[in-house]
Amino acid sequence: MIRSMTAFASGERATPWGLLGCELRSVNHRFLETGLRLADELRALEPVLRERIAARVQRGKLDLVLRLRAPESAAGLVVNEPLLEQLGALAQRLDGSFPRLQVEFTQLLQVPGVLRVQAADGEALQAQALALLDEVLDGFVAAREREGAKLATAISERVDAIERIAGQVRELIPAIREGQRAKLAARLADLPHPVDPGRAEQELVLWLQKLDVDEELDRLSSHIVEIRRVLVQREPVGRRLDFLLQEFNREANTLGSKSVDARTSSAAVELKVLIDQVREQVQNIE
Repeated sequence: MIRSMTAFASGERATPWGLLGCELRSVNHRFLETGLRLADELRALEPVLRERIAARVQRGKLDLVLRLRAPESAAGLVVNEPLLEQLGALAQRLDGSFPRLQVEFTQLLQVPGVLRVQAADGEALQAQALALLDEVLDGFVAAREREGAKLATAISERVDAIERIAGQVRELIPAIREGQRAKLAARLADLPHPVDPGRAEQELVLWLQKLDVDEELDRLSSHIVEIRRVLVQREPVGRRLDFLLQEFNREANTLGSKSVDARTSSAAVELKVLIDQVREQVQNIE
């Protein structure tokens, strides 16, 4: 199945140590490049995270964010009681010098170090983070496949148009050959001295061989068959499609260079336009 390289997915998971949040986004890239932004408690997971992503994604520039937000309830909070006692004793000692000084309990809790998040269980938190990543990866891959299906449809429509144009050119070839034969015969008739008919026929055959595009059209037809086969494969096909488009472009260029008729020249231009449109879409495919 065709997959786009552009996608986004996110998710959250509540833990005893806070709310885990995960975001995964990607844009086009020739290879797989993964950037990570991790909470301090999860930095040891970096190699495992990269392996899990690489197991399901082959191409694209990815950005993964894993954050841990402190719990809003007091269940996961710890009061530093020794520090709180020291602050209380200090307030009593300074009471004579500052009789009007009043400190609320909530203000004491805002002093750095008085209130802190309960220390996380490293292994348990990492297991939660990996489970969350797997969920986000499921959504991420699904988003790539949905966008890829749209790309495959657009590419198929243009490949159908390429096939129609190639068929039209093939139908024109006999008439073009006869037209070239008639032109050469008219030019020979205008010469002051007669030309040996056998020699003239040989020259005409050689000239028409140079202008022959049957091989190009045959190869173009085989490329069309191949690109349709590739579009329904399950594995990533972006690089294969890149190669096929190079072959498409080569046949269109040769068709244009051999053209001696305005209709085939126009067809070659239309082919190149369609091939460029397909290339723009293929650049988004994994």
